[in-house]
Amino acid sequence: MNWNNFEFLHPQFLWLLLLLPIIAVWYFLNQKKDASTLSVSSLKGFKASPSLISKLKPFLAILRLLAIALLIIALARPRIVAVSKRTKTNKGIDIVMAIDVSASMLARDLKPNRLEALKKVATQFVNQRPNDRIGIVVYAGESFTKTPITSDKRIIRNTIANIKWGELDGGTAIGMGLGSAVNRLKGSKAKSKVIILLTDGVNNTGFVDPKTATELAAGLGIKVYTIGLGTNGTASFPYAKDPRTGKLLFRSSPVEIDEGLLKYIAKETGGRYFRATDNTKLKAIYNEINKLEKTKIDEFKYYNYDEKYRELVLLALFLIVLEFVLKNTIFKSFI
Repeated sequence: MNWNNFEFLHPQFLWLLLLLPIIAVWYFLNQKKDASTLSVSSLKGFKASPSLISKLKPFLAILRLLAIALLIIALARPRIVAVSKRTKTNKGIDIVMAIDVSASMLARDLKPNRLEALKKVATQFVNQRPNDRIGIVVYAGESFTKTPITSDKRIIRNTIANIKWGELDGGTAIGMGLGSAVNRLKGSKAKSKVIILLTDGVNNTGFVDPKTATELAAGLGIKVYTIGLGTNGTASFPYAKDPRTGKLLFRSSPVEIDEGLLKYIAKETGGRYFRATDNTKLKAIYNEINKLEKTKIDEFKYYNYDEKYRELVLLALFLIVLEFVLKNTIFKSFI
């Protein structure tokens, strides 16, 4: 029996069990009244050695008390509840993450750098969206789709892990990144379509105007959450490669993020703009977006009740019958 699924439908009846000690005391105080007495002038001719049967006489009272206890427990309706669940997703969400992979994403104001910090948080976000489809678009001076929209989270996680700087031409083409993400979602039949657009710079290249891409997103009912990534003030940016070692060289430079453009994109599409100045805020932003865009899931529970009171009633009746039979056979001459 699984005791974790055991319950009483009417547990208030169990209070009646407190009457059993009272009944027991009352019975044993009055049991002598039920015995016949015989007065004789002398007991010298009798041996005072009661038989085993007479010693077992209180057993009848125990049977009666047990029967009463079982009936009380039966009234409380003991049962085992088996619960089965079925879930139904009524509102799937298609999400495209448009990620800036320009050289400035290697800046060290986030640890170990902006790109690696983003990859870690983005992976955690994907793990929190088991019922949604997700796609990945990367952009710098140009843009392309790393992974089309898919429900296979393993593919998405691998794609994020393999995002690198240097795969695209230099620059930051926000319009092209947004345009590619919109293009991924234009054929989506999901009830909710979302783009998470992240950049750490200013739109400075590309042949797609960010405002035109914003109008396309708004016309298709796509909501865009924009994230400006970078600290306030200055940060350590890569500016060249060491010709001898091939390692990147860093220097402190001002952080420039086109917040006006990002706010415009979010407002026009019904999304929100966020500013991530460190690792903690970046994680909090993705957690906030996760809360804002919830997939509606209906959970149906089915209950199967295995009632146990019938067995208790039958056992109580058996004890009552057993008491009656013993009382009128074996113990008849002693009662």
